[in-house]
Amino acid sequence: MSDFMINFLAGGVSGAVAKTCTAPIERVKLLIQTQDANPKIISGEVARYTGIVDCFTRVSSEQGVKAFWRGNMTNIIRYFPTQAFNFAFKDSIKALFPKADKNTEFGKFFAVNMASGGLAGAGSLMIVYPLDYARTRLASDVGTGKAQFAGLGDCIKKTVASGGVGALYNGIGVSVAGIIPYRGVYFGLFDTLTGYNPYQKDESNILRATSKFACAQFSAISAGYASYPMDTVRRRLQMQSEKPEAEWVYKGTADCFAKIMKDEGTSALFKGAGANALRTVGAALVLVLYSEITAAFGSGN
Repeated sequence: MSDFMINFLAGGVSGAVAKTCTAPIERVKLLIQTQDANPKIISGEVARYTGIVDCFTRVSSEQGVKAFWRGNMTNIIRYFPTQAFNFAFKDSIKALFPKADKNTEFGKFFAVNMASGGLAGAGSLMIVYPLDYARTRLASDVGTGKAQFAGLGDCIKKTVASGGVGALYNGIGVSVAGIIPYRGVYFGLFDTLTGYNPYQKDESNILRATSKFACAQFSAISAGYASYPMDTVRRRLQMQSEKPEAEWVYKGTADCFAKIMKDEGTSALFKGAGANALRTVGAALVLVLYSEITAAFGSGN
């Protein structure tokens, strides 16, 4: 099996497992992050969530425990190709750059890791963005009534019917702008820390995995905060995609940034960041699983 296929499958499987494990935290993060753009909450039909604990409690009582995995299948369908292409592209793109010695050329070594991770993330996002949009809409449904969308197909169908194919790509600009620093830090920092990890190839499975997880967790949290404001803006833009343009609250990326900071304060750009920090356990798990799977299959040897 080629290195590309090993990287592709390892990335996809790692992503699917991690996303399923952290789905409840991810849904809470999305609900808090998008609630100020949700029509039911804006109208007062559904009360605002006051925090992570309140959101967990209300989702469980109003929609049932299974609701924490609402949109998870779409997320896996989205995440498998996203994460698989991220890892596969990252390693392929990195091979195009000149090699750098981490001991004598740290700046170049770090820059190559950042650039390859960022470009891989941007390329992957362009391919799967409609799935990312659908996952946001399915997971941000609130209240006890009937869900707005019956599933992935229904969400895409209704969005295209009301706003055209372009509505599926609402927020794509800020998404690409945000994914470059996110994936750049996520992969670049992890690859750099891994290069200095003395236990990277330790014979002890526990010590090796623990050291990798520590590197991955630090990388995931750093990446999350580096790009979170842009992630908030893209989620807000996605929340209005199926509406006629005349009813949009935000006219574009710049308008969204400006209105959030004016009406809610700059800190509003980080709504849900606490839950997102908890969610990074899944992102860290992806990196560790990917590293272990590719090592087991001998990718890159």
